[in-house]
Amino acid sequence: MSNSFGYNTRDAKIHGLSVQVGELFANLYRDFGPEVPGSHSYHALEAYKSLRRLLPIEYPYDNSTSRHIGSSAAHKATQGVSR
Repeated sequence: MSNSFGYNTRDAKIHGLSVQVGELFANLYRDFGPEVPGSHSYHALEAYKSLRRLLPIEYPYDNSTSRHIGSSAAHKATQGVSR
């Protein structure tokens, strides 16, 4: 994979931040409810999405949907699932 985090520290940092913000979103959502515009969970979700969009897209070999690199771990963070 040409977009490996081992070769691009900027992408690795962005991914790490997106996972942390995803975890923050999960905690805020759990504690305070849905992401109503203006709420803390809404802002955390928007920050998460902005960070994820900074990462390159990983094109799969099997013609399934392409995702930004590190998408599985980041998505798990938004669901409150441990890495």
